[in-house]
Amino acid sequence: MEIKASMVKELRDKTGAGMMDAKKALVEANGDMEKASEILRQKGIASADKKMGRIAAEGVVSTFIQDKVGAMVEINCETDFVAKNEGFKEVAANIAKVIVEKNPADVDALNKTAMADGTVVEDYIKAQIAKIGEKITIRRFVRYDDNSCVATYVHNNKIGVLLEVKAENCTDETKAIAKDICLHIASSAPEFVSREEIPESVIAEEKRIEMGKEDLAKKPENIREKIVEGRINKLMASRCLLEQPFVKNPDETVQQLIEGKLSIVKFERYVLGEGLEKRQDNFAEEVMNQIKG
Repeated sequence: MEIKASMVKELRDKTGAGMMDAKKALVEANGDMEKASEILRQKGIASADKKMGRIAAEGVVSTFIQDKVGAMVEINCETDFVAKNEGFKEVAANIAKVIVEKNPADVDALNKTAMADGTVVEDYIKAQIAKIGEKITIRRFVRYDDNSCVATYVHNNKIGVLLEVKAENCTDETKAIAKDICLHIASSAPEFVSREEIPESVIAEEKRIEMGKEDLAKKPENIREKIVEGRINKLMASRCLLEQPFVKNPDETVQQLIEGKLSIVKFERYVLGEGLEKRQDNFAEEVMNQIKG
């Protein structure tokens, strides 16, 4: 029996299964919609859509570099137990590789991108949901491909850094320094590369806050201005990568570390789950919920 696209869509809408899974089930069931649904249920694929309403704030940050192209992605799941699973980590690594190789514009485009074996990412994720039994989502990613030297560092799969630097040659020494800077960024959390990147609005807001602090209330206006200027200068320096004391040698700044060796173009720092709603269940309740389910 010919399996039409409309049949695949109907089964997909009905079960929440991926496009390829729906087509395979229909082929196996010889076009019988009910039998195909049963096949998907037996494989656990049809329940994937039900899991998509759950909270997923655990997971991993994963990176992949190939030649001078690098990518970093955050993949979320529901529990730390799954996040520590090697299979889940492999899923994240595979997605990072797809981002490097296919250069999708955003997460929506990534979900519609075909992997090396032809499987669409969205279907690949749904298959993993059925296999692992938890909601899995691709939250965000970043990709650098400006033909410079790209470096990365990931701490405990929870804090990730992707860095792009420029140098005459991307030598082993350049890569080693770039790797150290990634480690520094992970540890010290700078917000900007240099002072020039800080918007005037940010400086103005910090100045407003400092001017209103109680310890300056009784000081003359000109004295307040000088104190606030000093405080703002110190605060801005702490937020700029180049002005921070290098984490491995606090006697020199990052700027001094790279002087004459390379220049920093840009960086991205991900912290797993930042800004996401967290699960409130305790572990005992979680286990009981799974047993009841």
